[in-house]
Amino acid sequence: MTVNGQVAQLGQSVEPDRDDIRIDGKKISAPAFSVWILLNKPAGVMTTRRDPEGRKTVFELVENVPGLVYVGRLDYMTEGLLLLTNDGTVANKLTHPSFEVEREYVAIVKGNVEDAVPRALHGVELDDGHARALKASAKRIGGGRAEFRVTIAEGRKREVRRLAKAVGLTVERLIRVRYGPIELGDLKVGQSRRLTRAEIAKLQLV
Repeated sequence: MTVNGQVAQLGQSVEPDRDDIRIDGKKISAPAFSVWILLNKPAGVMTTRRDPEGRKTVFELVENVPGLVYVGRLDYMTEGLLLLTNDGTVANKLTHPSFEVEREYVAIVKGNVEDAVPRALHGVELDDGHARALKASAKRIGGGRAEFRVTIAEGRKREVRRLAKAVGLTVERLIRVRYGPIELGDLKVGQSRRLTRAEIAKLQLV
């Protein structure tokens, strides 16, 4: 048995998805395994495999993994945490409304946030039904702007933007900072990384 062209040593650790492992000269394929990627999506990037208008997509910003799908779409101008995986079973679970997986957003807004917070917590009627924030808070940041932080447990199209508009706020920037137990942290805009084993385990327990 060889690993990367060298005779394997007893007890040697290998990475089946990266190392060239051969037995009697025959390459051993890596076993099926789940890949989870965290991307800090920039504004102006499409959450889709291909865009007919030729705009950049999130799949151009991450490594090429067969079967990779996104978990919870972010619209064109929304930034922040986007999970991608080849584990369709867990991906479907995380996005299904019945599991009520929390998504947390930070929006830079203009408007009366002091009035907007209790209204968001109470709930408003949108064109596709009632929408209510599980958590909401705000703080003034100067220049007539405020940071409006909101947590929801649904994934309806443009829900946070529509909720903000319904409570009288104008959104200038919207960033998703958490999806379930996974947080964006200090990952820079446009960069991605693989989730750790501990993070994957947390997702599988959702």
